[in-house]
Amino acid sequence: MGGISAMSLIIIGVVALLIFGPKKLPELGKAMGSTLREFKNATKGLADDDDDDNQKKKLG
Repeated sequence: MGGISAMSLIIIGVVALLIFGPKKLPELGKAMGSTLREFKNATKGLADDDDDDNQKKKLG
């Protein structure tokens, strides 16, 4: 995972637990997952649009 070690992830998790509490963390995780999924779909759509534009330039 790049430059993030396991110890760093544990520290981030503990700090998040202290800040948000155990009841709020599952909701935050779910919201973050859906946000990342939406971002991935949006960027995939942009990449597909670019591919279509490049094909039109080659054909026309």
